[in-house]
Amino acid sequence: MAPYRPFRSALPVALLAATLLGGCSRGEAPPEPVRAVKVITVGESAMQSRNEFSGEVRARIESRLGFRVGGKITRRLAELGQHVKAGTLLAQLDPRDYRLAAEAARAQVAAATTNRDLAAADFKRYQTLREQNFISGAELERRETTLKAAQAQLEQAQAQLAAQGNQADYTNLVADVSGVVTAVEAEVGQVVAAGTPVIRIAADGPRDVVFAVPEDKVGALRDGTAVTARQWASNVVHRGRIREVAASADPVTRTYTVKVALEGSDQPPLGATMTVVPQALGQAGAEVIKIPTSALRQEGPGSAVWVLDPATMTVRSQPVEVATADGNDAVIAAGLKPGMVVVAAGVHVLSPGQKVTIWREKTSSVAPLAREVPGRALAGAAQAATLPVQR
Repeated sequence: MAPYRPFRSALPVALLAATLLGGCSRGEAPPEPVRAVKVITVGESAMQSRNEFSGEVRARIESRLGFRVGGKITRRLAELGQHVKAGTLLAQLDPRDYRLAAEAARAQVAAATTNRDLAAADFKRYQTLREQNFISGAELERRETTLKAAQAQLEQAQAQLAAQGNQADYTNLVADVSGVVTAVEAEVGQVVAAGTPVIRIAADGPRDVVFAVPEDKVGALRDGTAVTARQWASNVVHRGRIREVAASADPVTRTYTVKVALEGSDQPPLGATMTVVPQALGQAGAEVIKIPTSALRQEGPGSAVWVLDPATMTVRSQPVEVATADGNDAVIAAGLKPGMVVVAAGVHVLSPGQKVTIWREKTSSVAPLAREVPGRALAGAAQAATLPVQR
């Protein structure tokens, strides 16, 4: 009887297990699919947008009126929006204290007048006695000095009476110009100090459009620069010229105030909202490089785009400097040149050196990339990118 050999029966089992394990193992990963992207050819085109600012119509001369003396307001006759003429009474203070002071000054005048008359009578009498040599010349000089002092005291009292009379008149606030009341800053019963603004009046006459510009634009504006202003409510266009540019920025907004003098007799109403377009800042029609905003992506502290190499059909990252916006397009100041091919959409799923293909619709009549004219944008630029997987 042959001896038992267990290894001969175990060999087929081991081969079968190895075959099964080999069939279950995972193969190599398939290569990454080539993505299809939409592209545009960089070229120069005309700017469509322009620098517009929101302004407000204001009177060229605006007075902030206040009482020249302090006191309690007892009457206010002016109302907001009311048109007043020069000399119209606007408000009043309680005048009783000032009237009493005027009465006291009047009494001082009366007393000083009496002293002056008495001194004049003494001088006249002593002058007669001096002519008769009954008194010395020194005594007459003393009487003359007394008369002069009394006369000076009378003049001082008269001046104080005039000043107190003016103080009483200052309790009436009157309009110094004809115009429209644009603000009421104090009410009846309020105690105000001398000079506190109470009524604001926009004087009749020429009007300005006032608007603010940022620091990077104020350098291009000069006195006399032509400006067009469109009235928002009626779309009426007014023409004017800059007459004043603020020398310093507003401490809160950090913008510079610009005033435009409107031309013509047809003036817009006060407070109207105007859309101001300075010709010095006009960029409409200028030839610039524009790309869709969908082509931009964030790279570090700045922006970048994917540039396609037609020879290898791979993309590379290109940093760009964005100057401003023109509608839905970004105006590029640096980084791109006419003729470059830029990925217009789907930029966030690409990587440097990745191979791509140009996506075209089946019914599209767009010429192949090799036939595109440098400096011209492809038709259908800035459309959404589609990223189909090539099989």
